[in-house]
Amino acid sequence: MRILIVGSGGREHALAHRLASEGNEVVCAPGNAGTALVAENVAVNADDVTGLMRFVEQQRIDLTVVGPEAPLVLGIADAFQESGHPIVGPSASAARLEGSKAFAKAFMARHEIPTARFSGFRRGELNDAIAYVRSEGAPIVIKASGLAAGKGAVVCLDLASAESTLREMLDGESFGTASDEVVVESFMEGEEASVFVLCDGVDYVMLPGAQDHKRIGDGDVGPNTGGMGAYSPAPVLTKSVLERVRHTIIEPTLSGMVEEETPYAGFLYVGLMIDAGGNPRVVEYNCRLGDPETQVIIPRIRSRLTDLLTACAEHRLGGITAELDDRSAAVVVVASNGYPASYRKGYPISGLDDVGGVATVYHAGTAESDGRVVTNGGRVLGITGLGQTLQEALSHAYDGVARIAFEGMTFRRDIGRKGLARSIS
Repeated sequence: MRILIVGSGGREHALAHRLASEGNEVVCAPGNAGTALVAENVAVNADDVTGLMRFVEQQRIDLTVVGPEAPLVLGIADAFQESGHPIVGPSASAARLEGSKAFAKAFMARHEIPTARFSGFRRGELNDAIAYVRSEGAPIVIKASGLAAGKGAVVCLDLASAESTLREMLDGESFGTASDEVVVESFMEGEEASVFVLCDGVDYVMLPGAQDHKRIGDGDVGPNTGGMGAYSPAPVLTKSVLERVRHTIIEPTLSGMVEEETPYAGFLYVGLMIDAGGNPRVVEYNCRLGDPETQVIIPRIRSRLTDLLTACAEHRLGGITAELDDRSAAVVVVASNGYPASYRKGYPISGLDDVGGVATVYHAGTAESDGRVVTNGGRVLGITGLGQTLQEALSHAYDGVARIAFEGMTFRRDIGRKGLARSIS
């Protein structure tokens, strides 16, 4: 098959790497220096729906897989489906589960899906939002409703920081139009984890779960990022917890979307908070695979990914299950100094050829310049290790990280800490 992957991050490199290994001819738009090793890169931006449509029609693409959320919210799946081009990704209406946190929270309330208590506010309602925060108390969570590259949620430990965050979002410009509306929700105690399903509008296939590390610093300190590492499976997602997730969250979500005449087809990522009793509540929905979670999910899928994606696009997932690898996978993200704020690009990366056999390198923010691979983003690489245990997978990943170098390289040294603690207990 000729498969187009839309996007340029580590998630897209992981997808391209796997689909190429299954004998497909893979094209990435726009891709990165890593995808260029296993696929053809084309200079079409991920949010250029018209350009992508033109390319698919000219190049006889058999299937398109969308990586990031922005083109999905823009309606790429609608446009492709109307023109008869198979695509894996939800419609713009269904993608509102990520594109509008206010919509998602109201949807959960309508369908009795467990989540935190919340209220929404728009620009011009700052005083009402502050009054609500004062009535609720701290800690409290404030989220930009729109797309904010995974960085729009702020956990406020005191009222002063909550009011400051509200002013920044509703009166300031830091989040742009993403904070034209905000969601204020109660703080949920517990441990975060993520589940992933592939849906065809009616039926779904469970994929491996994972646990991400959002904060920039060791010990979960500092600002939120797009994700600094992940591992799969996540010990907190026990069989009993996953069954609760299926029956109280996944299935009500999909049936609710059908009921509201916006059936969900594509990857659905549900961020969860698991309390001490094993009860899951929804932190957020995402309308695509996570990054860096994809880099640990894909290696653990033993079924042919091409077949799963084709069945999804053809709405015939009923009766299909994904065979999973029992091994653990862990990815450590290496980033540019200064991320998630400002950082410099263009630094040569050394050691990439030394990682093979120990771990797998997935490129994210990279480019080629004068025959060398250089940094081209905040999150530069994801180094993924596999092992019989989480500890072994982490050892392989960190061994791979030790072989990589570029100016200003930074990474967390405590990926998998919570999983290891649960494995030992």
